[in-house]
Amino acid sequence: MSTPITARRTARTDNSARPPRHAAPRRRGLGPAASVALLASIGVSLLAASSAPTPLYAFYQKHWGFSPITTTVVFGVYAVAVLVSLLVFGKISDHVGRRPVLLVSLIGQAAAMVVFVEAGGVDALLAARIVQGVGTGAALGALGAGMIDINPRGGAFLNSFAPAMGTASGALVSGLIVQYLPAPTHLVYVVLLGVFVLQALGVLALRETVTRKAGALASLVPEIKLPKAARASVAIAAPVLFAVWALTGFYGALGPAITRTLVHSTSAVWGGLPLFVLAASAGLAVVTLRETAMRTLMFLGIGALVAGVVITVVSVGSGTGGTAAVTGFFVGSAISGFGFGSGFQGGIRMVIPHTEPHERAGALSLLYVVCYLGLGVPAVIAGVLVVHGGGLLQTAREYGIAIIVLALAALAGLLFSGRRAQPMAVIVARSENAPAAEGVPVP
Repeated sequence: MSTPITARRTARTDNSARPPRHAAPRRRGLGPAASVALLASIGVSLLAASSAPTPLYAFYQKHWGFSPITTTVVFGVYAVAVLVSLLVFGKISDHVGRRPVLLVSLIGQAAAMVVFVEAGGVDALLAARIVQGVGTGAALGALGAGMIDINPRGGAFLNSFAPAMGTASGALVSGLIVQYLPAPTHLVYVVLLGVFVLQALGVLALRETVTRKAGALASLVPEIKLPKAARASVAIAAPVLFAVWALTGFYGALGPAITRTLVHSTSAVWGGLPLFVLAASAGLAVVTLRETAMRTLMFLGIGALVAGVVITVVSVGSGTGGTAAVTGFFVGSAISGFGFGSGFQGGIRMVIPHTEPHERAGALSLLYVVCYLGLGVPAVIAGVLVVHGGGLLQTAREYGIAIIVLALAALAGLLFSGRRAQPMAVIVARSENAPAAEGVPVP
């Protein structure tokens, strides 16, 4: 016969062996490190897919007989599609979760790759770029917010690093495939299609990082809405982000044609190399300067951007090519790319600390709206100027000067914000040090 103590002990053992009757089943999924790695890889592949057509524009232009304006329109329509998607879908992952948005986006990307493979003219190319842009815009906010949800510090770093690496790898790998492997207008898209399918399967294993909340349909109404705490930071970061992404638009839309003029070669590898150099240097800046103070990072970014673009503009000035011009063009590209990486990372780091988890996707989406305005609008204007203005090299010089002006305006805004911040810091310090009995409010 068991004692009461033994009976109670046995009952406790039996009850602990049974699962709670009303407990929700635990969902297995990827761990934090694997989840962040998957999200970063999606960011890389999205931007790689966006730059993959760049080395092919010359091929399309030759076989389909369209003008440089059409090339920049094909480039620009992608940026417009991303913009619209960011405005409409940028905040929805804060309501329905990150996983559903990413899954639908990857399915859309896979569909865009199929359209690219089957494309037989400009109309199909435009359709593929629109579908691709909508999918990318929907995913950007969810990706960035998801990485920060899991790892705030590492996520902010990867938000800057993944786009640079995606742009670099897409341009170079696409150029190599087009130049040296069969089926130049098909193979690169088939490879990307396989990548997107695998990543969609990976998203199914992700754990959701936010709880669902009401208001998903209302979030689809485009509006410019920022957390109050982040507004001042966005006002400072926006000109820098616009300027550095306008530089990317320059290399994406006009880079291949400029390189062909300078090196007198039609190689697809040369066509993708300028964008690769720019983006790879941007990625290097993100890695090497990740511990640098935010304002220092912004100043470095603007300085490198101006110096690099000046070298680039001088190098293409003669239009005669030669070793000096080609070398100067790529050196300028590397320096300005370093400025791109610094300025982009600094802009993200300036804003994100002022947002709450349920505000991150919307805030990141707004930042990307600024980025893609810089990416698309100047590039389309440049295409018109190439045909109806002073030609390719003259337009390249004018574009470069415009970027320098934008960068200097961003520098002025940064300096002005710093002067305003100093007296505010004194006020805050005095408030914090004041005796509580005096009734001075502490912000």
